Amino acid sequence: MSALDSLFGDDAAVLGETSFQLLLLANLLPPLGTALLSPVLDSLIEPFGTTAADIGLMMSFFTAPPILVIPLAGMLADRYGRKPVIVGSLLLFGAAGTAIALTTNFRVALALRLLQGAAFGGLTPVIITSIGDLYAGTREATAQGLRFTGSGLAQTVFPLFAGLIVTVAWQLPFLIYAMAFPVALLVAARFEEPGSPGTEPATDGGTDGRSYARELFGLVRKPRVLSLVLARGLPIVVWIAFLTYNSIIVVQIQGGTPGQAGLLVALGSLAYAAAASQAGRITALVDSRFVPLVAAHTALAVGFGVVLYAPGIATAAAGIVLSGAGFGTALSLYRSIVTGLAPQKLRAGIVSLAEANGRLIATLTPVLMGAAIGAAAPRVGFTTALRLSGIGAAVVGSGGGVVCLFVAKLSPQTAAERAAG
Repeated sequence: MSALDSLFGDDAAVLGETSFQLLLLANLLPPLGTALLSPVLDSLIEPFGTTAADIGLMMSFFTAPPILVIPLAGMLADRYGRKPVIVGSLLLFGAAGTAIALTTNFRVALALRLLQGAAFGGLTPVIITSIGDLYAGTREATAQGLRFTGSGLAQTVFPLFAGLIVTVAWQLPFLIYAMAFPVALLVAARFEEPGSPGTEPATDGGTDGRSYARELFGLVRKPRVLSLVLARGLPIVVWIAFLTYNSIIVVQIQGGTPGQAGLLVALGSLAYAAAASQAGRITALVDSRFVPLVAAHTALAVGFGVVLYAPGIATAAAGIVLSGAGFGTALSLYRSIVTGLAPQKLRAGIVSLAEANGRLIATLTPVLMGAAIGAAAPRVGFTTALRLSGIGAAVVGSGGGVVCLFVAKLSPQTAAERAAG
């Protein structure tokens, strides 16, 4: 048994394949859209001339565009190929993110975050879909887990670095987004399409947009599919709540520093990277993913609760490690499940809808939490208001996920799942 097999399971050989390596490389950028800003948001309030209540819009303006862009990107990827969508999105992601370093106008910064969020819509969902094209079964679960592990490692290293360099100049963290340019060139030059989009005939004899949409939404209306698409997004309620208010919790409530806020993001991301890397093993060991997913939702909520009420950074670190492990396990397993719900001709579409749901949740969470905090703070104080809002996010994200899992468990499998065995 090789060292990789001992770490990641029998299917770790996928790490040696060029197409998968390029997808992993492209996948390093999109998670930094939110994670890179988490430890530095408090440091951006003064240069942008805004407030602690409004700085969270830097998150919401990034997460909002993918709600509309992701379904369009999925349709384009199904019809015209994965590579052109990935390459174009990488270039826009890098250009918009880097340009934020050139302005101190908060509205301009929000507009650039809007463009960067639109670029995100053509990255993560299409990368996930491409992995689903390349692999099936436990190999696909392992590959999806390794992809998420790469996301976790990126969110371990770069936010920690950002929390340090922001003390030198607030612009420096945004220059990290320039990595997207060389990555785009590599993908354009060497990535081979994992499949031939549009080659499977549509069930009504056509491949036009209307028949595609009819088939796709017919699939989504099935209770099992709808519940899993919804469940896939709910862990994000808890994680985006942490990323949005992490620096405020650490700096304003615990009396820490931006560097310590970056450390929390790094520890949480490392925990979810480690957990995600075991998705293939979990899939191979258990007949059903129901129990691991319920456990993951529980860990996610309990860990975030510890962060909210931690007296200091050490306790918060323990909490975010637990929460990160739950987040990594949940999203890796959900993404593997979702790719198996549809045939290849609809795969990018169903993945895109699931990812769009995640982006919708990521957009609404900071807005609703901010509104709840604003309403409650005059009565109970800012700290208590933030903590209660965070507990509400944990209940919705994890409790709602468990309810969706029960619905999916009691519903019949899709034709694609039955065909795959």
